[in-house]
Formats: sequence, structure tokens, C-alpha cells
Amino acid sequence: MTAVLDDAARARLVTRFGADVADPWCDALPDLVDRLAARWGLEVREARPGNTGRTLLCTDPDGDLQVLKLTPDSEIARLEAAGLRAWTGCRRAVQLLDTDLDAGAILLEGLVPGTELRGRDVPWAEIGDLLTQLHSVAPPADLPSLTDRVTFMYDITDRTVPGSAAEPHLTRELLARARNRALALAATGGPVAVVHGDLHPGNVLDAGPDRGVVAIDPRPSVGDPAMDAVDWAFLPMAAGGTIDDGITLLAPHVPHLDAERVHAWCVALAPLLAHGPLRRGEHTPFTDALLQMAR
Repeated sequence: MTAVLDDAARARLVTRFGADVADPWCDALPDLVDRLAARWGLEVREARPGNTGRTLLCTDPDGDLQVLKLTPDSEIARLEAAGLRAWTGCRRAVQLLDTDLDAGAILLEGLVPGTELRGRDVPWAEIGDLLTQLHSVAPPADLPSLTDRVTFMYDITDRTVPGSAAEPHLTRELLARARNRALALAATGGPVAVVHGDLHPGNVLDAGPDRGVVAIDPRPSVGDPAMDAVDWAFLPMAAGGTIDDGITLLAPHVPHLDAERVHAWCVALAPLLAHGPLRRGEHTPFTDALLQMAR
């Protein structure tokens, strides 16, 4: 069996969860993988990195690709499973096969070829259909509100900015103002749907010519579906365009898209998009534009 954890992956998990949680979980992970692989008849082929756990590409007894996801936080697994259950039968969402939530494990269908949309030309019509399908299901009762999701995202940012290269740019005042904008949007107006919550091009995979693009790795909640359009609206801006350019590309393919609310969500979440690059020391025209928007 391929190695399920390396030093870099372990370090990311310690950063995310703290050593008290991550170190015991990482030590026990090989035995957990062996147990689950035996239960589901899996052969582990490849390990993929992640900030909240470990993703293992496996094959079942028929040689078909399946994906085993594991996390030290069983609530993360529970929420992802709840969102995916809401999208059962939706071809634009990866399908849930089984769970062991006590172990923080979910088993997913494999997507072939499974390449990320990040860095590729955007099939805007397919992205519009993806958003429409994800937002068309009835919200289940076991998902948190979008307000909870916004609070979580800004709590994580507030905790990880101090001491990083992003600190001079993402001040407490700027983050507090952005948080309040996002909370106000989450609490008022707009339709209510199951929101993916992390729908960037890295979380959309190519599932082949018959199926097209498919969303993975949700951080689901219930609230304003306009929030899921933010990363797509920002794509032309990253290339020197504007948010309005992104909304214009998306709008023909998403019935009843509320352009004003998408724009407002972009302003409210701009610091979160700037956070990652700035922490890595990547100060670019795009991060400058995000910071200007946040101010």
C-alpha cells in the first residue's frame, strides 16, 4: 500500500488542528486506513494533500476508482456527507457511496479523468448548470446556516493572519469590516439554497465528456446561493479584468442570478481570497485589487 501520510501533510494538519489533535490522529492513520480498506474492499493507489485531512485514491475489487476521505474532525465529515446526501442523483456533484462518521471517513465515487478546472479555460455554460443544479435541491435540516459558515471562515482567518506575511495587509479593522459585511449579507435577503461554500476552480473536476464538470469538497450550509458565484466572478479580475466581467460571463447561464448580491459578496469576501497568496508572500496586482476592494 502507498504511504498515506508524509511530513508536509502532517505539518499542515498540525497547523489546522493543533498538535494535540493532529499528532495522535496521524499516528493512528495507517491502522485506520487498513481497517477501512478491508471493510470496503479498497486498494490504496495514491494519497492527495489536504488541509483538513487526507484524501486517498483507491480502486475497488472491480478496479473502479473510489475516493476515501479522512479527517480528524468528525464534524467536517458529517457536514460534507450531509451536503452530498442533499445532492444525491445530481450529476454536477460527486456522489457519496458510504460513510464511517465515527472514524471521520467518507467514501466517494471516483471521477475520471478528475483534473481540476484551476488554470484551464472555464466552460461557463457548464458552471452555470452546476450552480443551478446545486442550488435546486431542498435544503436539509442537518446543515448549518450560511451565517455560521461566514463566522467560521473569518474565525480561521483571524487566527492565522497574526505573525504571517499577510498581517501588514489584512489588519484587524479591515477583517472586522469585511466580516460584518458578509454577516449582513448572510442574514438578509436573497433566496435560500444549499450553498457549497468553497466552490473555487480547484474544487471542480472534469468527469469526462459525458458528465462534464463536477463539484467536490463542499463546506455546505443553507443560505444565499449568490455566495457560490464569488470565485467565478473574480476569475477575470485575476487576469486584469473586473468583477462585472465575471458576472457578465456567468449571468446568461444562471437563471435569476442576482448580480448585485454577487458583487456585494465579492466585496465582503475579498480579504479571504487575498489571504492565501499574501501568507505565501505573493503580493500581486490581483491581491492589490482585492485589498482595495476590501478597503
